[in-house]
Amino acid sequence: MESSFSSLFISLAPYIISLLAFLVLVEQIKYLKKKQRIPGPSLVLPFIGNAISLVRNPTEFWELQAENARKSNTGFSANYIIGKFIVFIRDTDLSHKIFANVRPDAFHLIGHPFGKKLFGEHNLIYMMGQDHKDLRRRIAPNFTPRALSIYTELQQHTILKHLKSWLESPDSGSKAFPLRLLCRDMNLETSQNVFVGPYLSGETRTRFDVDYNFFNVGLMKLPIDLPGFAFRNARLAVSRLVETLTGCAEDSKNKMKSGEDPTCLVDFWMQDAIREVNAAEAAGEKPSPHTRSVEIGGHLFDFLFASQDASTSSLLWAVALLDSHPDVLSRLREEVSRIWSPESGKLITADQLREMRYTEAVAREIIRYRAPATLVPHIAGEDFPLTETYIIPKGTIVFPSVFESSFQGFVDADRFDPDRFMEERQEDRVYKKNYLAFGAGAHQCVGQRYAINHLVLFIAMFTSLFDFKRERSDGCDDIAYVPTICPRDDCKVVLSLRCRNFPCLS
Repeated sequence: MESSFSSLFISLAPYIISLLAFLVLVEQIKYLKKKQRIPGPSLVLPFIGNAISLVRNPTEFWELQAENARKSNTGFSANYIIGKFIVFIRDTDLSHKIFANVRPDAFHLIGHPFGKKLFGEHNLIYMMGQDHKDLRRRIAPNFTPRALSIYTELQQHTILKHLKSWLESPDSGSKAFPLRLLCRDMNLETSQNVFVGPYLSGETRTRFDVDYNFFNVGLMKLPIDLPGFAFRNARLAVSRLVETLTGCAEDSKNKMKSGEDPTCLVDFWMQDAIREVNAAEAAGEKPSPHTRSVEIGGHLFDFLFASQDASTSSLLWAVALLDSHPDVLSRLREEVSRIWSPESGKLITADQLREMRYTEAVAREIIRYRAPATLVPHIAGEDFPLTETYIIPKGTIVFPSVFESSFQGFVDADRFDPDRFMEERQEDRVYKKNYLAFGAGAHQCVGQRYAINHLVLFIAMFTSLFDFKRERSDGCDDIAYVPTICPRDDCKVVLSLRCRNFPCLS
């Protein structure tokens, strides 16, 4: 029996090999047909393409894509990853063309090459048209000046709590230690406190942190949806995270029905949801599904994902860039000291925050110089004419590069220069189209004011409370993807208190 099977296999082997060779050839021809004459590799590995090089060294992979686009003067380049043809876009005008055509018959924003498998169908980024406009209208009241002022207090309490724990580290004042995981943990707690406040506590919060870590790890792994693989763990974690946030939304709805004042983002959201439900019921109509707790729980996860890693990236680059630009640090500290002192024991008010114009210019320049989410993946729902000579084929994953746009147009763009955002120069207005860190078009980030406030608050407090010195090593400022970008050494610094009389840390 075994001998017969071996004989059969030997006799079929040439046909199997021929079939595999034929499939590889067909795949290669399909790739070249889509690629046409645009820059990119002429030969790719069958089925997996260049996925290994992307996972092994994403920085080098995307730099090569940008270099190919730059050298050819097309403004874009091609590649192939796990059966998917991709187009990388460096040119700002072409990126805007993608952002402006998010609709069913053009481009669909996906946020991650395998996002629907990972995030599920609920995600805000997958919505288009009137449904998307209606949801953004409902989200807007969550970011009014009144709401932002409440978030400002929550942000500062969390920042100070974590800065105190950094100071109490055994290595503080003597040894350098990396800030990335510390900043990540601080941002996760900040997002939790701002978005769902008192509704996430104790064991639920601990489990939430574990699940979010599963999600974070799976973001950068190959999409192998099998037990034991990081991608599967991440996908299941997303389901549990959304379920937890749904419970928070339901608890908030019950609290807001009793007439209490809002204390976090979900409370503001639920106040409006309750008004909408009451109005619909009074009119004998069915309430919008966007008012249901399960829908809002899903969108709260979208907010968490959008704010968490991007903010961590910006905080790390803030420390790294201020350390390497002492003139900027000195000027920033001088401005903050005129407006707020930690020795007062008081938090920074909303009015004081608005006065910190140079500090905000520093924050905006950090975001331009090191845009956290460097790429914004879309998928072509139909063939789309990108230029007069090239049509993007249906199914292509398109990567407009926010990072590359940030170095186009601006004066001396490779230089870290916060003054470009001050009133005298107004480069943020003159070169507005190149400042794409918060996106553009219908899906532009609705929480960008909140994100900038958070970075300004951290910078003001961190630089006022601490003297810090970066432990510099070869390549420490190289870009690493985790999945947003951060310094390769995770920003290792030595921290020490600037003075001892800081009541706000007591």
